[in-house]
Amino acid sequence: MCGKMRIQQLYREGQHFVCWPLRVTYQPAEDETTQVLIWAPKSLFKHAVDRNRLRRQMREAYRLNRHVLEEAQPEKHFLIAMNYIDREQQPYTVIEKAMRKTLRKLAAL
Repeated sequence: MCGKMRIQQLYREGQHFVCWPLRVTYQPAEDETTQVLIWAPKSLFKHAVDRNRLRRQMREAYRLNRHVLEEAQPEKHFLIAMNYIDREQQPYTVIEKAMRKTLRKLAAL
């Protein structure tokens, strides 16, 4: 997802829930596609390599499991922001498990 105004609107008007170690903010989208913003904060991870690794792991977990959301709600699309909120880097298995749980919860909406 890109566009400063769209991101600000998502955080201002969207709903959120926590699925540790992810904080998910979402809003129904009028567009034809689901758009995702992946974010690891500089305030928690000072080194760029750490933030990049977390973002890469979160993108991969989403890519492998997005079919859960697409199959359950093929006509419904979302704007989604996923923020990593844990102070420690978790292994990929923990991130993937949280991503699966997140996408199942979004599919149930």
